[in-house]
Amino acid sequence: MKLAVIAAEDQLFPRHSGFDFNSIKQVVSASGQGKAVRGASTISQQTIKNLFFWEGRSWIRKALEAGLTVILELMVSKQRILEVYLNIVEFGPGIFGVEAASQAYFHKPAARLTFHEAARLAAVLPNPYRYRVIRPSAYTQSRVRWIEKQMRQLGLTWLNLN
Repeated sequence: MKLAVIAAEDQLFPRHSGFDFNSIKQVVSASGQGKAVRGASTISQQTIKNLFFWEGRSWIRKALEAGLTVILELMVSKQRILEVYLNIVEFGPGIFGVEAASQAYFHKPAARLTFHEAARLAAVLPNPYRYRVIRPSAYTQSRVRWIEKQMRQLGLTWLNLN
């Protein structure tokens, strides 16, 4: 599941210090040109948002989130950040954490998730109210395939998060 989330949400997670400045620049540029804006939040930023803040886009929230992300990255290991994220992220309406999601969707402990099941869970993370693990849309299915490909390319050695 760790590899699936990194592949889906933040492939630079093991290497950055809490922010993906290239993605942030792209989002700022796209929004300035009136283009559709996608998220540029890292797993560290998402962890802070999920722990302390509200949903929606707000510059105030983003500023507070940025400050706390710096503190989180300075004080906590990448391994622990990922562990906390996986335990609090919402995988569906009222389904928080990978263990709850694994039980709800696959009726087994998270430790026994297959490669494909982990990718299916990770595929809904951009918006667990829009995308579904069970009976996924064609878009979600294509996202699962993309995540699986990314997982194979990254490989398990990518999880060395010390």
